[in-house]
Amino acid sequence: MKVTKDMTIGEILRANPKAAQVLMGFGMGCVGCPSAQMETLEEASQVHGMDIDKLVDALNQMQ
Repeated sequence: MKVTKDMTIGEILRANPKAAQVLMGFGMGCVGCPSAQMETLEEASQVHGMDIDKLVDALNQMQ
């Protein structure tokens, strides 16, 4: 599955639980937060001051 910035964090984690390691590696420790079920990757990256393009690339490169 290709990860996009419009996907919610919850969708990404359900599709690949290993994504939590990538997200936490970028400093997004809220992977278990209730808002992660509704918040898009882009929204979360803005809140945490992350580069969305680098994050999406990293998530799409994980095996």
